[in-house]
Amino acid sequence: MLPDKYDRHLPTTYYLLPQELFGAKQAVGFSVSGDFGVGLHQLQDFHFKPPLLMATLKLAVILTNPSNDAQFLLARQTRPPKFGDEEYDSYSDSDLWDLPSVAQLNPLSPSTEPQIVVKGAELCSANILLGRLDLDSALISALRQAGLELADTAEWRFSKYVEEADFGPGPAIDVVFLVGRLLNKTAILPEHCNWASINSCLELIVNVKPSSDRIGHLVVTGLLNEAMQLSNFQVPLTLRHQEYPPGIMVVPMGSKTARPFQTTNLVVFFPKHNSQVCQDGSFVACGDALIVDPGCRSAFHEELRNIMSALPRKLIVFVTHHHRDHVDGLSIIQKCNSDAVLLAHENTMSRIHKDDWSLASTSVSGAEDICIGGQRLSIIFAPGHTDGHMALLHKDTNSLIVGDHCLGEGSSILDIDSGGNLDDYYQSTYKFLDLSPHVLIPMHGRVNMWPKHMLCSYLKNRRSREGAILEAIEGGAETLFDIVAQVYSGVDRGFWFLASQNVRIHVDHLAKLHKLPKTLIHGSNLSSGYLQHFCVGSFNHSLDSFAAELDKI
Repeated sequence: MLPDKYDRHLPTTYYLLPQELFGAKQAVGFSVSGDFGVGLHQLQDFHFKPPLLMATLKLAVILTNPSNDAQFLLARQTRPPKFGDEEYDSYSDSDLWDLPSVAQLNPLSPSTEPQIVVKGAELCSANILLGRLDLDSALISALRQAGLELADTAEWRFSKYVEEADFGPGPAIDVVFLVGRLLNKTAILPEHCNWASINSCLELIVNVKPSSDRIGHLVVTGLLNEAMQLSNFQVPLTLRHQEYPPGIMVVPMGSKTARPFQTTNLVVFFPKHNSQVCQDGSFVACGDALIVDPGCRSAFHEELRNIMSALPRKLIVFVTHHHRDHVDGLSIIQKCNSDAVLLAHENTMSRIHKDDWSLASTSVSGAEDICIGGQRLSIIFAPGHTDGHMALLHKDTNSLIVGDHCLGEGSSILDIDSGGNLDDYYQSTYKFLDLSPHVLIPMHGRVNMWPKHMLCSYLKNRRSREGAILEAIEGGAETLFDIVAQVYSGVDRGFWFLASQNVRIHVDHLAKLHKLPKTLIHGSNLSSGYLQHFCVGSFNHSLDSFAAELDKI
């Protein structure tokens, strides 16, 4: 999994604040986001270094309606920038509504006295001392999203402090939720803001239709999950998790994955039961609960056992593909629950060791549905990363569990040794675009709220990378090492081995398209020399020497 580009919306510069600002936590990092204009082929070394700080802080505002305490303000979120390409810009995500928020909370200047008094601030003193943060500036910025001023509000109080799960690769983004009340009952909201209630939000996030308006994760985390518990599953207290959409638990667990990530997302689905939906006989498998990609390493097996103890016997285990960071926990599951049934593509099933799984299993092709607790999930064949890669679409919320086709940050390596190839990857990407998912749930990193934009960025990025590889070959690069050294010259050399797999994938794709160039030899022009095709055979022979050449530098 080699990140090919930055996500400009992620924190990029970190500041360590004085210890006296914090309670039980010794230090918290604060970030400044910025558009650094990083190109598709540029990677900075610092991007891959383990985070030195514990978390960044974000502010989310729950502003109540003075005429109806059950209603709160939602703001339409700003879309990612367009690509400037007709094809990619033709795919547009539907509107996303969420609580007004500010990406970072800064420390209060020592010479400044806060204007806002937050009731109940002491309730979060174990995590952060709110009185020493610049809440005034943050609230002013958040309220401006609704065309409001600080003087238009009153009665601010602390609601909750939510620690983000360990998605990585950068610091976690913890969220402080504050509740305030709008004073003016006749205030006219701008077009991009609306009053909403818990019920109206649930109507948009459960039983959704493709391309309908969407509700963001701050609303769900701050209000919906506690008000409307849609899952029977209680995550062990030792594990941080994210429940989004409601009822779908995403639990990052330490795994033997590739840098810069350190965890694999375990997806747990244990909804309130409605057996009527499962009685129509159209499902390849039915269960009361579902686990996707149990890939945690041995140090987390005890936590996995605790998760298993909270799940019912009628359990479906779905594996998106066979890589160790997605199946390392299978042996624990079969020891804990001998009734569990494994679902995977036949190419994946053939690569799973008997020591990992010897219980009941069903091979699936991608044209089937499964029923979990009365809810339908569609299995989608999505080769590209491997030749047996699968995805899952949760119908009620239109949420797409994408395996390693997408990552929370950067892009995944295609495993050429396990049948991964670029044509399949492109076809799977377009298949996902046609589904118009409301959210992408990767197995590494955060969920993505702009699915079509992310998928199009992958298409653009892959094609741009292939152009750079072709340019290197046209410039005389003949071996795997030569191409990697030129195309990935700005990348930490610790990632060149992973990058070499990308190069192999692209050279294979260029060969299939008959795009590999001819090279002029024995002469400086066509009259004195002759043309010879780029030799794929010689390129393949250079694969064996790549590691040795890499060790020399």
